[in-house]
Formats: sequence, structure tokens, C-alpha cells
Amino acid sequence: MARNKLYVLLSSACAAGYIWLMLTYHRNVSLALEPGVCLFKRVTGVPCPSCGSTRSVLSILNGDIFGAILWNPFGIIIVSILLVFPVWMIGDVLSRKNTLFNAYNRTELFLKRRWIAIPAILLVLLNWIWNIFKGL
Repeated sequence: MARNKLYVLLSSACAAGYIWLMLTYHRNVSLALEPGVCLFKRVTGVPCPSCGSTRSVLSILNGDIFGAILWNPFGIIIVSILLVFPVWMIGDVLSRKNTLFNAYNRTELFLKRRWIAIPAILLVLLNWIWNIFKGL
């Protein structure tokens, strides 16, 4: 993927994430147990591996790290991305460097290694099973 394409994609994803969090936070349904907008869950009745991520992020924003992990541990990754990537991209653009792009490429190569990819897939599957078990 080209640098500019990656930065536009990440910027768009972060902007969408911030907008979604603001809408959800201000609607006062932040930690409601009702189903969210997960199309997978609406169609199948089964939560997807990322179900509970919004509530997890909102828990982190409220200072409840343990609650966030219980909702969905992926929320910690999402918060990290939402906080770090915009600053990193702005720094790259202003300094005319490619540090985020280079890190992305190295990470992609790292995750393609079988000894990394298989455990990562297993963790996602375990998280999915946990989401089903806890009845998200």
C-alpha cells in the first residue's frame, strides 16, 4: 500500500472512530447491554469477535480498565490506535518522514510469519468464543 493511501485510510478510520465515540457517548447508551450496530450479530444473533469494543473504549475513557477488558480486550488496541496514529501521522507529514509507513510495513511482514499469525488468529477466535460465552 502506498504511503498516502495508508495515511488517508488511517485518518478516515480514526475520524470515523472519534465520530462514532462522540455519538455513542452523547446518546448515553455507552454501557448499555442492548445490541449495538453489529451487522453480524443482527443477522446471525451471535456476537462477532469485536462486539463490545465500543463499550470497552468508553470504559477506558471513564477510567475503568478492568471493565474495558471484560467488555472486549480489543478496546485497548483501539484506544491506542486512536491516540497514537493521528499524532504520528501529523508528525510524519510535518517532518516529511515515513516513520509510520515504515512501521506499518514492518508490522505487516511480522504478522505474516506463521509463528505469529497462527497465535494471533487463535487469540481472535478465543475472544470470539468469550464474546459468545458471556452473551454479548
